[in-house]
Amino acid sequence: MRILEIREVTKPIASPIRNAYIDFSKMTSSLVAVVTDVVRDGRRVVGYGFNSNGRYGQGGLIRERFADRILEADPASLLNDAGDNLDPHRIWKTMMTNEKPGGHGERSVAVGTIDMAIWDAVAKIANKPLFRLLAERHGVEANPRVFVYAAGGYYYPGKDNSALCTEMRSYIDRGYNVVKMKIGGAPIDEDRGRIEAVLKEIDGKARLAVDANGRFDLKTAIDYALMLRDYPLFWYEEAGDPLDFQLQAALGEFYQNPMATGENIFSHQDARNLLRYGGMRADRDWLQFDCALSYGLVEYERTLEVLKSLGWSANRCIPHGGHQMSLNIAAGLGLGGNESYPDLFQPYGGFPDGVRVENGHIVMPDLPGIGFEGKADLYAEMQNLAR
Repeated sequence: MRILEIREVTKPIASPIRNAYIDFSKMTSSLVAVVTDVVRDGRRVVGYGFNSNGRYGQGGLIRERFADRILEADPASLLNDAGDNLDPHRIWKTMMTNEKPGGHGERSVAVGTIDMAIWDAVAKIANKPLFRLLAERHGVEANPRVFVYAAGGYYYPGKDNSALCTEMRSYIDRGYNVVKMKIGGAPIDEDRGRIEAVLKEIDGKARLAVDANGRFDLKTAIDYALMLRDYPLFWYEEAGDPLDFQLQAALGEFYQNPMATGENIFSHQDARNLLRYGGMRADRDWLQFDCALSYGLVEYERTLEVLKSLGWSANRCIPHGGHQMSLNIAAGLGLGGNESYPDLFQPYGGFPDGVRVENGHIVMPDLPGIGFEGKADLYAEMQNLAR
């Protein structure tokens, strides 16, 4: 059993939308195929992966550094003890050979992208959905019913409050009961008007979360907190720089309702520091670590161990990214849910065809691997890469 090839292509996911910090006019993503010599049901097993939105494609790092380390390794060193499947932890260690600690930026995205494809292949070789495989390995019960919320509400040229409300209403009509919008990309009074318009539109049929994408300094974060606490929000997300733990801790003195952060925390070490020094509250706040940006599931398992050691439950995690990898982790390891992009970043976001949102939840289908083959538009892109 061996890995024959690792292929990467950089694909555009460009859009005219913007949040408080960046626009997506030139956004890209890496799509990876890990081709094995294993055959199941008459077809060669290929694992697929891609990186989440908000970070650009990592083709250079993947092709020039990490893929070659795997392909140049002794194939036997990449297998589990039984020799009947790939071992994601041993492959991860091989990828990180000769890498210094720290410096978790774009490197973590490249490794996370390959790691996703490895886990997809591992579950396919085992002929099991990844979420069930994960539950078995961790000795827990899988729960295929997963909470999902609808992320949107971006700033868009010509988009007024009426268009924003129409968008949010469309999510409720599709079964979501939590919706999210962007703040911080307009003056505070304008954002207040946007929030009030959406709350009036959803009229108690859903909860509203807001996301500043790390835009604010401490004074502005507090000004928004004083404004936002007038409203029954699901959470106030990423007010300041993701590594400014002092800002996050100080903000808690002014905002007692739930806060969320973590999508730009890329290692278990930084996750530990966030919980040690960021003032996050295990009884109400949410953690948004995204495995596809943070060295993959192998590292995510370490992060969950850190959470446990510091008194946090995995069910306080609702990952960023809106991809099926995090859905599998949520269903297999008991996370609190997952982000979803009903209309954006396609075909990489969303669910397998036929999966519908009901009362804010979806039910995972029993598809081998991560389940990419169940989403026709995405799988067509993946097949093109694996040919």
